[in-house]
Amino acid sequence: MTLMARLVFLFTLLVTAPMAMAASDRVALVLGMSAYQSIPPLDNTINDAEAMAKALDGIGFDVTLALDATTDQLRQQLDDFAFRSETADLALIYFAGHGVEVQGENFLIPVDANVQSNRDVQRQSVSLKQLLDAVERARKMRIVILDSCRDNPLGDLIEMDSSGNITRGGGERGGLAAADPDRGTLVAFAAKDGQVALDGNGQNSPYASALIDKMVQPGLEISLMFRQVRDQVLRDTNNLQEPHTYGSLTGVPFYLAGPGQGQADVAQAQAVDAWAAIKPDQEEQLLALADLGDTRSMLGLAYIRLNPNEGRFDPQAAVGFLERAAEAGSPEAQFELAKLYERGTGVDRDEKRALELYRAAADQDFADAINDLGFLHYQGGLGLPADPKRALSFFERAADLRHPQAQFNFAALIDDGLIPSKGPEDAAQYLYAALRSGSQDVLNLLTDRPEMFATETRQALQRELQKYEFYAGAIDGDFGPGTRRSIRLAYGLSE
Repeated sequence: MTLMARLVFLFTLLVTAPMAMAASDRVALVLGMSAYQSIPPLDNTINDAEAMAKALDGIGFDVTLALDATTDQLRQQLDDFAFRSETADLALIYFAGHGVEVQGENFLIPVDANVQSNRDVQRQSVSLKQLLDAVERARKMRIVILDSCRDNPLGDLIEMDSSGNITRGGGERGGLAAADPDRGTLVAFAAKDGQVALDGNGQNSPYASALIDKMVQPGLEISLMFRQVRDQVLRDTNNLQEPHTYGSLTGVPFYLAGPGQGQADVAQAQAVDAWAAIKPDQEEQLLALADLGDTRSMLGLAYIRLNPNEGRFDPQAAVGFLERAAEAGSPEAQFELAKLYERGTGVDRDEKRALELYRAAADQDFADAINDLGFLHYQGGLGLPADPKRALSFFERAADLRHPQAQFNFAALIDDGLIPSKGPEDAAQYLYAALRSGSQDVLNLLTDRPEMFATETRQALQRELQKYEFYAGAIDGDFGPGTRRSIRLAYGLSE
């Protein structure tokens, strides 16, 4: 099989292969810190964590609940959760407890931290970055929720606000620093940067109460859910606390509690079908948010109008939404708009404009665009001359951004000896990463057609599987029942 046939073969499979079901597609780590040893305790955080864990479990999450964790316990929980997250569609962390900002970085404080200085906080706490690292390899969506937008407890510690409400913190400067997570990751703060979050006078904090109320509602799209949480907290606190979200979710809709009554399950659907299933009242909310400049809402509205099976099919209107979102800097909108210009759908065909948009999305590290540019350079397309050498750099870049197709393709390029600086061990690492990222195509090829790779690469993959304790057999390159079983386990399939 020629290299190009091998690459295109996988490209075709990506369109047609059915999805396998992983052992758990949604995982959550719920953390509640109350019994602080060196700073004032908090009243409702344990209640909040327990209620949150129960709510998430009730809507199908595989939940790990950790209460009053020490520094070592918290770090171990994050390490364990990071590994589990790799084979989940959605990974979610909820933290209720003291959180502080030190030199522009956010830290979450375990109960045994003995903090007398900012340096103590940095050494004995976990950072928001560590929480983000723990969810970053989830396949579709990553969410970190901090019900801990608190003042620095090294100041005045616990204080009452002007309305007599207890806050989860104290000191001169309120709140946590603004976050800037990677694309596909959402960080939700109980209060926007510079504000503190109220602990609440009832059994739960206002933010936890609103979250639990909204997240269990079937058919409520996740971005609209957080918007409704914000509105409820503002009402319940008389505008004293305004939750805020940072980051951007992918353009695929998601329902934490699953579809609503009479609504199809869109968990594995393409974006155009998934958005078409959204309820009419939520489409109205999307229109309102789009008018406020929300690019994800613009994307959703465009996908609805690109569905030929819908009465709302209107490619020209879709182009309008995508143009607005692309102009506002959305790389996914730039990528989708590039495809429309390339095909001439809803707009006159324009190869130059399509290439500009692919490049604009790639400049923002949008892996789909980078991978497609690799194929365009490899074969020649959109006015580009065929340039396989340059294409290799695009495939490698997309692979390093964890694009499953690019990971497989780059492994194939290494296996064929086209990347002089890399060998079988590197190819195996890319194949393993593609498995963990949820590529059914890679799963099928490695279990059904492993001979497409050299023996040395197959042996290296067995060693990689062995390193993560999925495989305990001989390192012989023979993909028999034991190796195939380990490949399925690495993918995330249960026995």
